[in-house]
Amino acid sequence: MPCTQILGTGSYAPARVLTNQDLEQLVDTSDAWIRERTGIQERRQAAPDEATSDLAVQASRQALEMAGVAPEELDLIIVGTVTADMPMPSCAALVQAKLGARKAFAFDVSAACAGALYALSVADQFVRTGQVKRALVVGADVLSRAVDWSDRNTCVLFGDGAGALVLGAGAGPEDVAPRGILSTHLRTDGTLADILCIPAGGSRTPVTLDNVDANLHKLKMNGKEVFRFAVRSLVESTQTSLGSHGMTPGQVDHVIAHQANLRILEAVLERLEIPREKCWLNLHKYGNTSSASLPMSLDEAWRAGRIQRGDVIAMMAIGAGMAWGSAVVRW
Repeated sequence: MPCTQILGTGSYAPARVLTNQDLEQLVDTSDAWIRERTGIQERRQAAPDEATSDLAVQASRQALEMAGVAPEELDLIIVGTVTADMPMPSCAALVQAKLGARKAFAFDVSAACAGALYALSVADQFVRTGQVKRALVVGADVLSRAVDWSDRNTCVLFGDGAGALVLGAGAGPEDVAPRGILSTHLRTDGTLADILCIPAGGSRTPVTLDNVDANLHKLKMNGKEVFRFAVRSLVESTQTSLGSHGMTPGQVDHVIAHQANLRILEAVLERLEIPREKCWLNLHKYGNTSSASLPMSLDEAWRAGRIQRGDVIAMMAIGAGMAWGSAVVRW
Protein backbone atom coordinates (compact mmCIF):
# COMPACT_ATOMS: atom_id res chain seq x y z
CA MET A 1 0.00 0.00 0.00
CA PRO A 2 1.54 3.39 -1.00
CA CYS A 3 2.40 5.77 1.82
CA THR A 4 0.56 9.02 2.34
CA GLN A 5 2.63 11.84 0.88
CA ILE A 6 2.96 15.46 1.94
CA LEU A 7 2.12 17.42 -1.20
CA GLY A 8 2.38 20.96 0.12
CA THR A 9 3.30 22.96 3.21
CA GLY A 10 2.43 26.42 4.45
CA SER A 11 2.82 28.63 7.50
CA TYR A 12 1.72 31.96 8.86
CA ALA A 13 3.00 34.13 11.70
CA PRO A 14 1.15 37.32 12.71
CA ALA A 15 2.85 40.63 12.00
CA ARG A 16 3.16 41.88 15.56
CA VAL A 17 6.49 41.01 17.20
CA LEU A 18 6.75 40.79 20.99
CA THR A 19 10.38 40.86 22.08
CA ASN A 20 12.01 39.88 25.34
CA GLN A 21 12.59 43.57 25.95
CA ASP A 22 8.85 44.15 25.64
CA LEU A 23 8.24 41.50 28.29
CA GLU A 24 10.68 43.21 30.63
CA GLN A 25 8.07 45.97 30.87
CA LEU A 26 5.33 43.49 31.85
CA VAL A 27 6.89 41.09 34.35
CA ASP A 28 10.01 40.69 36.45
CA THR A 29 12.23 39.12 33.83
CA SER A 30 15.11 39.95 31.50
CA ASP A 31 16.23 39.18 27.98
CA ALA A 32 19.22 37.25 29.36
CA TRP A 33 17.01 35.17 31.69
CA ILE A 34 14.61 34.22 28.91
CA ARG A 35 17.32 33.38 26.39
CA GLU A 36 19.28 31.26 28.85
CA ARG A 37 16.30 29.20 30.00
CA THR A 38 14.29 28.94 26.80
CA GLY A 39 16.30 30.05 23.75
CA ILE A 40 13.50 32.47 22.81
CA GLN A 41 14.25 36.01 21.65
CA GLU A 42 10.85 37.08 20.34
CA ARG A 43 7.43 35.73 19.50
CA ARG A 44 4.41 36.80 17.42
CA GLN A 45 1.00 37.98 18.59
CA ALA A 46 -2.23 37.88 16.63
CA ALA A 47 -3.85 41.22 15.88
CA PRO A 48 -7.03 42.06 17.83
CA ASP A 49 -9.17 41.14 14.82
CA GLU A 50 -7.29 37.86 14.12
CA ALA A 51 -8.66 34.57 15.42
CA THR A 52 -7.19 31.09 15.18
CA SER A 53 -9.17 30.27 12.03
CA ASP A 54 -7.75 33.36 10.31
CA LEU A 55 -4.19 32.21 10.95
CA ALA A 56 -5.10 28.69 9.86
CA VAL A 57 -6.57 29.89 6.56
CA GLN A 58 -3.45 31.90 5.71
CA ALA A 59 -1.20 28.88 6.24
CA SER A 60 -3.64 26.59 4.41
CA ARG A 61 -3.70 28.74 1.29
CA GLN A 62 0.08 28.56 1.08
CA ALA A 63 0.04 24.78 1.43
CA LEU A 64 -2.72 24.37 -1.16
CA GLU A 65 -0.86 26.59 -3.62
CA MET A 66 2.34 24.57 -3.25
CA ALA A 67 0.43 21.32 -3.67
CA GLY A 68 -1.48 22.57 -6.69
CA VAL A 69 -4.72 21.55 -5.00
CA ALA A 70 -7.87 23.66 -5.08
CA PRO A 71 -9.96 23.94 -1.90
CA GLU A 72 -12.83 22.25 -3.75
CA GLU A 73 -10.64 19.15 -4.15
CA LEU A 74 -10.22 18.63 -0.41
CA ASP A 75 -12.06 15.71 1.16
CA LEU A 76 -10.97 16.26 4.75
CA ILE A 77 -9.78 19.10 7.01
CA ILE A 78 -8.40 18.46 10.49
CA VAL A 79 -7.24 21.32 12.72
CA GLY A 80 -5.12 20.68 15.78
CA THR A 81 -5.84 23.48 18.26
CA VAL A 82 -6.77 24.30 21.84
CA THR A 83 -7.69 27.90 21.06
CA ALA A 84 -10.53 27.56 18.60
CA ASP A 85 -12.42 30.74 17.75
CA MET A 86 -15.28 29.61 20.03
CA PRO A 87 -16.30 26.48 22.00
CA MET A 88 -18.44 25.37 19.08
CA PRO A 89 -18.46 24.89 16.17
CA SER A 90 -14.98 23.58 15.49
CA CYS A 91 -12.21 25.74 14.15
CA ALA A 92 -11.98 23.29 11.24
CA ALA A 93 -15.57 24.06 10.24
CA LEU A 94 -14.75 27.76 10.06
CA VAL A 95 -11.61 27.04 8.04
CA GLN A 96 -13.63 24.90 5.64
CA ALA A 97 -16.10 27.73 5.07
CA LYS A 98 -13.42 30.41 4.61
CA LEU A 99 -11.49 28.28 2.12
CA GLY A 100 -14.61 27.29 0.22
CA ALA A 101 -13.78 23.60 0.60
CA ARG A 102 -17.39 22.62 0.16
CA LYS A 103 -17.07 18.83 -0.03
CA ALA A 104 -14.60 18.41 2.83
CA PHE A 105 -15.73 17.14 6.21
CA ALA A 106 -13.91 18.91 9.01
CA PHE A 107 -13.16 18.54 12.70
CA ASP A 108 -10.67 19.55 15.39
CA VAL A 109 -8.35 17.45 17.52
CA SER A 110 -7.29 18.59 20.98
CA ALA A 111 -3.79 17.50 21.93
CA ALA A 112 -2.33 20.94 22.69
CA CYS A 113 1.24 21.21 21.37
CA ALA A 114 0.99 17.72 19.86
CA GLY A 115 -2.18 18.68 17.98
CA ALA A 116 -0.68 18.83 14.50
CA LEU A 117 1.05 15.47 14.91
CA TYR A 118 -2.18 13.87 16.15
CA ALA A 119 -4.06 15.45 13.22
CA LEU A 120 -1.40 14.18 10.81
CA SER A 121 -1.76 10.66 12.15
CA VAL A 122 -5.55 10.70 11.85
CA ALA A 123 -5.49 12.13 8.33
CA ASP A 124 -2.87 9.56 7.32
CA GLN A 125 -5.28 6.76 8.20
CA PHE A 126 -8.03 8.24 6.03
CA VAL A 127 -5.72 8.71 3.06
CA ARG A 128 -3.87 5.41 3.47
CA THR A 129 -7.12 3.42 3.47
CA GLY A 130 -8.48 5.25 0.45
CA GLN A 131 -11.39 6.94 2.21
CA VAL A 132 -10.14 10.38 1.13
CA LYS A 133 -7.86 11.52 -1.69
CA ARG A 134 -6.82 14.94 -0.44
CA ALA A 135 -6.58 16.05 3.18
CA LEU A 136 -5.59 19.31 4.83
CA VAL A 137 -3.90 19.15 8.23
CA VAL A 138 -3.50 22.36 10.20
CA GLY A 139 -1.87 23.21 13.51
CA ALA A 140 -2.92 26.64 14.75
CA ASP A 141 -3.07 28.36 18.11
CA VAL A 142 -3.43 31.83 19.56
CA LEU A 143 -2.09 31.13 23.03
CA SER A 144 -1.39 34.81 23.65
CA ARG A 145 -5.05 34.95 24.72
CA ALA A 146 -4.71 31.98 27.05
CA VAL A 147 -1.59 32.90 29.02
CA ASP A 148 -1.42 34.79 32.31
CA TRP A 149 0.59 37.89 31.51
CA SER A 150 1.53 38.26 35.18
CA ASP A 151 3.16 34.80 35.29
CA ARG A 152 6.73 35.13 34.05
CA ASN A 153 7.20 31.36 33.97
CA THR A 154 4.65 30.92 31.19
CA CYS A 155 4.01 34.25 29.45
CA VAL A 156 7.55 34.38 28.06
CA LEU A 157 7.15 31.04 26.30
CA PHE A 158 4.23 31.27 23.94
CA GLY A 159 3.58 32.82 20.54
CA ASP A 160 0.84 32.66 17.95
CA GLY A 161 1.04 30.97 14.55
CA ALA A 162 -0.28 28.38 12.13
CA GLY A 163 1.17 25.68 9.90
CA ALA A 164 -0.55 23.52 7.29
CA LEU A 165 0.10 20.35 5.30
CA VAL A 166 -1.73 18.98 2.27
CA LEU A 167 -1.74 15.19 2.13
CA GLY A 168 -2.47 12.83 -0.73
CA ALA A 169 -2.07 9.20 -1.64
CA GLY A 170 1.24 8.16 -3.14
CA ALA A 171 1.18 7.14 -6.78
CA GLY A 172 2.97 3.91 -6.02
CA PRO A 173 6.45 2.55 -5.22
CA GLU A 174 8.53 4.86 -7.41
CA ASP A 175 11.70 3.93 -5.56
CA VAL A 176 13.05 0.85 -3.87
CA ALA A 177 12.23 2.50 -0.53
CA PRO A 178 8.68 3.85 0.01
CA ARG A 179 8.25 7.62 0.22
CA GLY A 180 5.84 9.52 2.41
CA ILE A 181 4.59 9.06 5.97
CA LEU A 182 6.06 5.69 6.93
CA SER A 183 4.31 5.58 10.32
CA THR A 184 3.08 7.60 13.28
CA HIS A 185 3.11 6.61 16.94
CA LEU A 186 0.87 8.38 19.49
CA ARG A 187 0.78 8.15 23.30
CA THR A 188 -1.22 9.69 26.14
CA ASP A 189 -0.91 9.72 29.92
CA GLY A 190 -3.95 11.40 31.44
CA THR A 191 -2.67 10.93 34.99
CA LEU A 192 -0.42 13.94 34.31
CA ALA A 193 -3.21 16.23 33.17
CA ASP A 194 -2.62 18.71 35.98
CA ILE A 195 1.00 19.58 35.12
CA LEU A 196 -0.11 21.52 32.02
CA CYS A 197 -3.70 22.71 31.78
CA ILE A 198 -6.23 25.52 31.66
CA PRO A 199 -8.36 24.78 34.76
CA ALA A 200 -11.50 26.80 34.00
CA GLY A 201 -13.68 27.11 30.93
CA GLY A 202 -15.06 23.60 30.65
CA SER A 203 -17.88 21.65 32.23
CA ARG A 204 -15.86 20.90 35.39
CA THR A 205 -15.15 24.53 36.20
CA PRO A 206 -17.22 26.92 34.08
CA VAL A 207 -15.99 30.47 33.65
CA THR A 208 -17.31 32.72 36.43
CA LEU A 209 -16.30 36.15 37.65
CA ASP A 210 -14.52 34.56 40.62
CA ASN A 211 -12.63 32.13 38.38
CA VAL A 212 -11.58 34.91 36.04
CA ASP A 213 -10.39 37.00 38.99
CA ALA A 214 -8.29 34.00 40.06
CA ASN A 215 -6.94 33.59 36.50
CA LEU A 216 -8.20 30.01 36.36
CA HIS A 217 -9.10 30.50 32.70
CA LYS A 218 -5.40 30.95 31.94
CA LEU A 219 -2.68 28.38 31.28
CA LYS A 220 -1.00 26.75 34.29
CA MET A 221 2.21 24.74 34.04
CA ASN A 222 4.60 22.85 36.28
CA GLY A 223 7.66 23.54 34.18
CA LYS A 224 10.04 21.13 35.94
CA GLU A 225 7.69 18.18 35.62
CA VAL A 226 6.90 18.96 31.99
CA PHE A 227 10.60 19.18 31.19
CA ARG A 228 11.44 15.81 32.77
CA PHE A 229 8.54 14.01 31.17
CA ALA A 230 9.02 15.63 27.75
CA VAL A 231 12.67 14.62 27.39
CA ARG A 232 12.12 11.01 28.42
CA SER A 233 8.94 10.55 26.38
CA LEU A 234 10.20 12.12 23.16
CA VAL A 235 13.38 10.05 23.23
CA GLU A 236 11.48 6.80 23.81
CA SER A 237 8.83 7.61 21.19
CA THR A 238 11.36 8.51 18.52
CA GLN A 239 13.38 5.36 19.19
CA THR A 240 10.18 3.32 18.87
CA SER A 241 9.21 4.96 15.58
CA LEU A 242 12.63 4.49 14.03
CA GLY A 243 13.00 0.98 15.39
CA SER A 244 9.71 -0.09 13.81
CA HIS A 245 11.37 0.46 10.43
CA GLY A 246 14.72 -1.03 11.38
CA MET A 247 16.24 2.46 11.51
CA THR A 248 18.59 4.07 14.00
CA PRO A 249 18.91 7.76 14.95
CA GLY A 250 22.08 7.82 12.89
CA GLN A 251 20.01 7.35 9.73
CA VAL A 252 17.92 10.46 10.38
CA ASP A 253 18.63 13.34 8.02
CA HIS A 254 16.37 15.91 9.68
CA VAL A 255 14.45 16.40 12.91
CA ILE A 256 11.23 18.39 12.69
CA ALA A 257 10.00 18.89 16.23
CA HIS A 258 7.57 20.84 18.31
CA GLN A 259 9.68 23.62 19.79
CA ALA A 260 8.71 24.39 23.36
CA ASN A 261 12.09 25.03 24.90
CA LEU A 262 15.62 24.86 23.51
CA ARG A 263 16.82 22.96 26.56
CA ILE A 264 14.28 20.20 25.95
CA LEU A 265 15.29 19.87 22.31
CA GLU A 266 18.99 19.82 23.13
CA ALA A 267 18.48 17.16 25.79
CA VAL A 268 16.44 14.98 23.42
CA LEU A 269 18.93 15.31 20.58
CA GLU A 270 21.84 14.55 22.91
CA ARG A 271 20.21 11.37 24.17
CA LEU A 272 19.38 10.28 20.63
CA GLU A 273 22.92 11.19 19.53
CA ILE A 274 21.55 13.30 16.68
CA PRO A 275 23.60 16.43 15.87
CA ARG A 276 21.82 19.67 16.64
CA GLU A 277 22.38 20.94 13.12
CA LYS A 278 19.97 18.28 11.85
CA CYS A 279 17.10 19.91 13.75
CA TRP A 280 15.37 22.90 12.17
CA LEU A 281 15.14 25.59 14.84
CA ASN A 282 12.89 28.66 14.77
CA LEU A 283 12.08 28.86 18.47
CA HIS A 284 14.15 32.00 18.82
CA LYS A 285 11.84 34.04 16.59
CA TYR A 286 8.43 32.44 17.21
CA GLY A 287 8.53 31.02 20.73
CA ASN A 288 6.32 28.04 21.50
CA THR A 289 3.51 28.20 18.93
CA SER A 290 1.86 25.06 20.31
CA SER A 291 0.29 22.89 17.59
CA ALA A 292 1.59 25.23 14.88
CA SER A 293 5.22 24.59 15.74
CA LEU A 294 5.79 21.30 13.91
CA PRO A 295 4.14 22.19 10.56
CA MET A 296 5.65 25.70 10.61
CA SER A 297 9.11 24.17 11.05
CA LEU A 298 8.57 21.69 8.24
CA ASP A 299 7.38 24.44 5.92
CA GLU A 300 10.39 26.63 6.65
CA ALA A 301 12.87 23.78 6.24
CA TRP A 302 11.30 22.67 2.95
CA ARG A 303 11.14 26.18 1.48
CA ALA A 304 14.73 26.85 2.54
CA GLY A 305 15.90 23.87 0.48
CA ARG A 306 17.06 22.01 3.56
CA ILE A 307 15.09 18.85 2.77
CA GLN A 308 15.88 16.76 -0.29
CA ARG A 309 14.05 13.90 -1.96
CA GLY A 310 14.66 10.63 -0.15
CA ASP A 311 15.67 12.28 3.15
CA VAL A 312 14.51 10.60 6.35
CA ILE A 313 12.68 12.95 8.72
CA ALA A 314 11.97 12.21 12.37
CA MET A 315 9.03 14.20 13.73
CA MET A 316 8.18 14.57 17.41
CA ALA A 317 5.83 16.60 19.59
CA ILE A 318 4.44 16.66 23.11
CA GLY A 319 1.63 18.63 24.67
CA ALA A 320 -0.90 18.80 27.48
CA GLY A 321 -2.70 15.60 28.29
CA MET A 322 0.04 14.60 28.48
CA ALA A 323 -0.13 13.75 24.79
CA TRP A 324 2.90 13.01 22.68
CA GLY A 325 4.08 11.13 19.64
CA SER A 326 6.49 10.71 16.79
CA ALA A 327 6.51 10.00 13.08
CA VAL A 328 8.95 8.84 10.42
CA VAL A 329 8.73 10.38 6.96
CA ARG A 330 10.79 9.70 3.87
CA TRP A 331 10.57 12.80 1.69
